[in-house]
Amino acid sequence: MIGIMGAIPEEVGAIIEAMGEGTKAVLRGMRTYHQGVLWGVPVVAVYSRVGKVAAASTATHLITEYNVERIIFTGVAGGVTKVLNVGDIVVAGDLYQHDMDARPLFERHEIPLLGMSRFPSSPMMREQCLAAAKLFITEDLPKVIDRETLEQFGITQPKVIEAGIASGDRFFADHKDSQDLALRLPVGCVEMEGAAVAQVCHEYGIDYSVIRTISDSAGSNAHIDFTAFIEKVAAIYSYGILKRLLTKGKENGRN
Repeated sequence: MIGIMGAIPEEVGAIIEAMGEGTKAVLRGMRTYHQGVLWGVPVVAVYSRVGKVAAASTATHLITEYNVERIIFTGVAGGVTKVLNVGDIVVAGDLYQHDMDARPLFERHEIPLLGMSRFPSSPMMREQCLAAAKLFITEDLPKVIDRETLEQFGITQPKVIEAGIASGDRFFADHKDSQDLALRLPVGCVEMEGAAVAQVCHEYGIDYSVIRTISDSAGSNAHIDFTAFIEKVAAIYSYGILKRLLTKGKENGRN
């Protein structure tokens, strides 16, 4: 069983819809967990709501109540390096909690009592997600998002990279803050959930991966209509990448 998470309904709505008839919806802890089959693979899909606590709570429920063997988190993030542009895809290498600061008792970013400041994503899942994302960009993207929409958001030659991801309960809208973060941590983008899911999965011994679509680049594209971007671009990215990932995994007998 695979757990699929997104922070907001738009990020997983199309995925839940694709599960079709026979999907069982269960309300627990103010979240609705949708259990069923997606492209022949047993899954539980849910939107966690925004922030580390919400994401950690949801991930824990997926593991303890549904016995998921893997978790995939998909959604958007803000780029903090000039390498990344709107429409690029980041598959997490290491994940960091940028707002964790228990100095002087512990080093900055270190998770107290775990002795860790970074959580490496699962190597095999990481490679599978990178491959699926690259196939989506090269083969599927021109078919599912029209040129006018891509031009609307300045997407010209989107790329897929592996990079560190920073998570914290803070929205980055200032370029200086993004620069400071990039100096402190070896990351390509920032969001609000991934590293919390990573910590939970680490503690339970569960494989996981985080896939993020860049919605703004280093604080310089804050003028973009975020809601429109989610609906017209990011949601389609998430759907297409997961379809590539799950159908390929099923063919290879990994699901």
